[in-house]
Amino acid sequence: MPDRTTCVGFLYPGFSAEDDYPRLEGLLGDGTRLPLVHTDMGEDAHRVDALLEMGSTHRLADGLTELSRHRPDAVVWACTSASFIYGPDGARRQVEELAGAAGLPVTRASSTSFAFAHAVQALGVRRLAIAATYPDDVAGYFVRFLEAAGAEVVQVSGRGIITAAEVGTLSRDQVLDLALSNDHPDAEAVLLPDTALHTVAYLDELEQALGKPVLTANQVSAWEGLRLAGDAEPRAGLGALFLLAHHPRITAGAA
Repeated sequence: MPDRTTCVGFLYPGFSAEDDYPRLEGLLGDGTRLPLVHTDMGEDAHRVDALLEMGSTHRLADGLTELSRHRPDAVVWACTSASFIYGPDGARRQVEELAGAAGLPVTRASSTSFAFAHAVQALGVRRLAIAATYPDDVAGYFVRFLEAAGAEVVQVSGRGIITAAEVGTLSRDQVLDLALSNDHPDAEAVLLPDTALHTVAYLDELEQALGKPVLTANQVSAWEGLRLAGDAEPRAGLGALFLLAHHPRITAGAA
């Protein structure tokens, strides 16, 4: 176990499934801290123009003053859609600007979109199924983001939910159904990409039901932040991803 306290700070848009982070903190134990600051998301809409504004630099920077009080070892923009919507190059610039505003090296900052790409690499899987809550056009941006990172998406479905607020109301049974109904026999892992979706309480249950790794947005965000902070200790109860003790497959400079 880590011999020091690790602190990872998260910028999180609006209010929907932010209670996944205290739950993660409790499951991680060892004094690990995961402080979260809400950003002003503007319009709550899974729509391209709204997502571009949601992930704009000024909205992220506004939350960093409060987050800096926690002296985080790493920071993560805990939003998938408002990072992948910029494409790989734009999402990389977003992370660079986040790191600069936080006063951290770029190697200590990331976003949920890059967290997914890095988690896929770390697990050594390539063929993916995506169980998205988004409209189909927004889900397509995530597909292209992952393909640019070397993945093959064999199944994708968008549930067509416009607001994060609605996504946050989905129940355990609905989350399980979302994952199961969007699996594919050729998929080596199933991805649930929305940080507005409650998943942390069901991670092992999801993997048992599907018989393969399941990656969810809040799970990979926490894993990515800990990885960047130098904490790669394995933990049980958080899916196959957190059982990895090190991450040799992650290519340098991906974020």
